[in-house]
Amino acid sequence: MSQLERSLLLLDESVVKSKRGLLRAKDREFRSPHLHQTLDDSSAMDFDLSVTVGPQEIRSFMLDANNTREQLSGSRLSLAGSLTSVTGANVKNRADALFGQFLEVLQRRSSESEVFETVEDLIETLDEALGGIGKITGGAPVGRERKVLAEEAWLSVERDTWKLLFALYKDRLVVQKEDLEVDDLVLGNSERAIVEHLYTANSNLREYQLIVDWLEQTALEQNRMQVGHFTDRTIAWENTLHQLQNVGFTAFGSSREIVKSLDPDAPARERRPLHDLDQEDQGRLSRQIFKEIRFGRIEDAQNLCEHCGQPWRAAILEGWRLHHDPNYEPAAATFGAGLVANLKQAIEGNPRRDLWKKFAWKMAESRTVDEYSRAMIGAFCGHLDALLAVLGEHSWSDVLWAYLKVQIDIRVESEIRSHCVKSYLPMPEKYWNNKMSLEQIFEELEAHKNPRIKVTARDVDRVIQKYLILDDIPELMRQLDQWLADPTFPLTAQILRFLTHLVLFVRQIGKQCQEDIGDRVIKRYVECLIRFGDPQLVAFYTAALPADLQLLMYSNFLETIKESAARKRALEEAYNFGLDVPAITVYTVEKVRNREEDEADGKPQEGDLTPLDQSKISALEWLVFYPNQRGELLWQTNALIRAFLAKRNVEAARKAFAVVPADTIQQIINAYGSKDDLPHKEEVSIKEYLCHQTYLAAIDGYNDWVEYYYNMKPKRPQLVKSSNFTERIASEHREQTYRMDLERWHAQLQEQTTVTRDLLYNILLFPERGWLMDPDNGGKENDDLNEEDWRHRTVQMDSLRKLCIPDVVLLLHQIFTLSERFSECLQLADVIGSEQRQLYKLYSKHKLAEVMAKIAESSLALMNEKLDPFVGEEGKKK
Repeated sequence: MSQLERSLLLLDESVVKSKRGLLRAKDREFRSPHLHQTLDDSSAMDFDLSVTVGPQEIRSFMLDANNTREQLSGSRLSLAGSLTSVTGANVKNRADALFGQFLEVLQRRSSESEVFETVEDLIETLDEALGGIGKITGGAPVGRERKVLAEEAWLSVERDTWKLLFALYKDRLVVQKEDLEVDDLVLGNSERAIVEHLYTANSNLREYQLIVDWLEQTALEQNRMQVGHFTDRTIAWENTLHQLQNVGFTAFGSSREIVKSLDPDAPARERRPLHDLDQEDQGRLSRQIFKEIRFGRIEDAQNLCEHCGQPWRAAILEGWRLHHDPNYEPAAATFGAGLVANLKQAIEGNPRRDLWKKFAWKMAESRTVDEYSRAMIGAFCGHLDALLAVLGEHSWSDVLWAYLKVQIDIRVESEIRSHCVKSYLPMPEKYWNNKMSLEQIFEELEAHKNPRIKVTARDVDRVIQKYLILDDIPELMRQLDQWLADPTFPLTAQILRFLTHLVLFVRQIGKQCQEDIGDRVIKRYVECLIRFGDPQLVAFYTAALPADLQLLMYSNFLETIKESAARKRALEEAYNFGLDVPAITVYTVEKVRNREEDEADGKPQEGDLTPLDQSKISALEWLVFYPNQRGELLWQTNALIRAFLAKRNVEAARKAFAVVPADTIQQIINAYGSKDDLPHKEEVSIKEYLCHQTYLAAIDGYNDWVEYYYNMKPKRPQLVKSSNFTERIASEHREQTYRMDLERWHAQLQEQTTVTRDLLYNILLFPERGWLMDPDNGGKENDDLNEEDWRHRTVQMDSLRKLCIPDVVLLLHQIFTLSERFSECLQLADVIGSEQRQLYKLYSKHKLAEVMAKIAESSLALMNEKLDPFVGEEGKKK
């Protein structure tokens, strides 16, 4: 297979599979003349007759993301209503489904060797989406334009860009590697062989051809459903013929004197026009022929010429074909000697192609020929001005096609003339001066005199296509970075999806690019996906980021999830895609825990449970799902409880404590085998957790005591002084009942006081070194935290001891006083003054004096009751 054929096959190879073709989906079947031949009636060539997606639609899509309703001029298509309509909403939902479908494609094609199969699948996915959108919108009525929704416009250009990327990079990475060594070409007679060798050796020219094929196929796809005038006539210039055959008897004659002959050169030779109606038909036919050439359908253009009775036009379109005489090849000579002597094979192409091309150039220069005929012939002889005269007022892709057609023609012609033994007629100097590089072509597009083309050259899709064509990935990444940095630049979710997968493709093929910019693109896409709330999508694309961004982005996503089932699924997806779930969950909990109340919301009242407090408590649940994180759960819960207790918010501390499952301590011990094998961090976490448990239980006991003391005490009945015997008996009965209830209440109060006393004393007499005092580390190292974190924790615990233990002493004194257990009040002095616990060090001089004064009041109360006021340790010694 020749290299040229292989390059064209590269564009067709996937058409066989479910219409997966990227570029040249060949459709060479000519429609019967009786099934309507199409001739466009527009006054100028216009490729936007049905569902064409132009630059205005893309800009409208991007502006719509910012709720911009600016009407863009120059577009023949209007965007369909707002997305609040039923159709618009359905289209948007269909487009949003691509987020998950693209993920499915990437998961299905995980191997790096399947990168181009992945691109094919992405194109097929977009094709299916566009087909679904077409069904939603209902299609276009015959003869009328169909409005294109913003999402549909973007998906169409995205699909075209993927097709371009597939064609170019498969050639660059596959074909070029296969053809690294190419033999030098010797002089010969076959133009076709020379060009085939050129396409094999010159990758740049091959890429030019791929781009041209892509532009032709894109234009064909956009205008496949065009509608025009139809004719079944097969006679050329029928009105002119009728007038010449019926001189003086024509009902509708021409307004001017017409030609006297009907040969193809008659109008030019006689300098007379055709009949007015034929002149109009001729212009329409020329426009349609050029359209077919623009779509890459040369055979269809020739068939159209023959169908309309102008076979000479079809013959003109044959003159550009490369000459090849197979009889000069060694294989042909051998074949002839072995079978039939002097057997000649058919000669291909035009032996005098140089002569045809010279006259074709003159025809493209001639002003006696209409502009579309000049453009038609200019496409095959490399006449740039003739092409731009027609295409210069249309689109960016049309002008690019014109430039590239000319560049291919110049390079092919130069190669033929330098390697063929034949002599050729010289081409004008102007022909050779049109040779340009791709960079120069894009500079021309960006500085084009047509404002529409100039503006289009800066559109997202065209900029990306430009750098893909130039294979300038670093500059493309810098452009993406500029878009990301511009807060006014509307990067929609669909565009970010495309850019993210473009970055992933570039990484997968091993192209050098700025990784940090690629990470920023993916990060922006993940931020967009977070709003959709699908954990599988967020986890997959977060995994493509560096570890620090993985931590940040997935933590941001976890903060948006409130339900337990959804939280568990989010962590499962993170595990499935290799994210560091323990680090992410800890980071999330700490980030939420360290947040401060917004000053604008005002300072909350002491003990109030604010929404921020609730979110801090809820965040602890992220550490509950996996047993190996129970140690971290205790650590974080203890830190949050310390913060709540410091603000005297016992209710919040109680809710945070309730998050920890009851089997947590046992789970931790089981994970390390025994208590003796626990690391120091887990050991101190367990003790602190038990300290908080003891404190909350004591506070609950005190609250129960207060409730019982103030709300459960029987109320004395009102004495009734009456002479009525019945009323006196009833009053005495109520009084007797009250005394009995009061005795029971006193007995129950003593029991309740004993329980509450024990709970509160559990804090003061906590085992080992005391309440909120870490045990000795026993030589164990604190590897999990730095010294500053440990010091900060120690300061917090010391502060809580100074805050809570004096309060506990006061609570004990209160219940002893109210329950008239004054002797036990005096024992508090012994506990405070004990050198073993050294609780007195937690008091300031002022507070210690205050407590001693209260204890002294209890001693005075004992004296008033004529009891021993020294029932403490010192009194017992006496």
